[in-house]
Amino acid sequence: MRHRLGNTGLKVSPVGIGTLTWGRDTTVTEAENIWNTAVEAGINLIDTSPTYGEGNAESTVGTVLEATGTARDDVVIVTKGGYIPSETRFRYSASKSAILSSIDRSLEALKTDYIDVYLIARPDSETPFEESLEALSMALRSGAIRYIGVSNFSAWDTAKVHFLAKEFGTKLATVSAEYSLLQRGVERELLPGLRKENIGFVAWSALARGVLTGKYRHTTPPDSRAASPILSGFVQPYLSNEYSAITEAVLAAASGLDVSATTVALAWLTSQPGVTTALVGPRSELQAKQIAEGMQFALPQPIIDALNEVSALRRNYPETEGI
Repeated sequence: MRHRLGNTGLKVSPVGIGTLTWGRDTTVTEAENIWNTAVEAGINLIDTSPTYGEGNAESTVGTVLEATGTARDDVVIVTKGGYIPSETRFRYSASKSAILSSIDRSLEALKTDYIDVYLIARPDSETPFEESLEALSMALRSGAIRYIGVSNFSAWDTAKVHFLAKEFGTKLATVSAEYSLLQRGVERELLPGLRKENIGFVAWSALARGVLTGKYRHTTPPDSRAASPILSGFVQPYLSNEYSAITEAVLAAASGLDVSATTVALAWLTSQPGVTTALVGPRSELQAKQIAEGMQFALPQPIIDALNEVSALRRNYPETEGI
């Protein structure tokens, strides 16, 4: 099963593999096993960044694709740009120079001649959107990248980039933002706008940074992200009581359906209108298999309705009529 990425001819699997920990907590061998399991399940998209894995993720992706004999045409590589190596790991800029240099470094690390989807990693208040788009247009014309998108942009900024891109003779193929049962903020404005303009949407952290698996219900596993000095702050916001009822609802549904919590959370997300693909970062081959199951599983509508209700997004003026 493949979904068209917005208004493009590029087709991607409904689930993609995230590589946040590749090259740091996930070894090359583990990454190879994860990718082989993903490919067997029909997954063809892999998402990475120059900053992931302490700067080692892109090169790990390149090594894994080469070692597993993955044909270049059979994989869709998504990465992000504007990162400049520095003494404090990376400095971010969406300037023309930073983006073009970042593309060159990513191509070398990934061991490829082109990047399928290249995302501006986040807004840069010091760089006009026109400058960033000029750089991306140059890279598109050279063949270094094939489609462009933005990541973690507000609906307003996304709209500005979308209409400016047309002036540069190109188009915004996709937007990437966090979306899960614990984070439904994109439903307010961003997703409705993307659906209207037929722009793709890549949902990252589909399992709410691992919290929706239920692994943190009673304790923090020592090998989990919440126990990691580097990633604990990334997970912590979703461990509060505010979100526990939603996690418990996912676990109850999983028990009743005799599937994993991963399957339920992922099946809910991929059923949402406007979602092209959902990113998940498995840490093991077993987790990759659970993700594959979630990609194929269809949640009964009553379960979807119940999960929608327990995780309902607060919507009021001006998103809705009246005060």
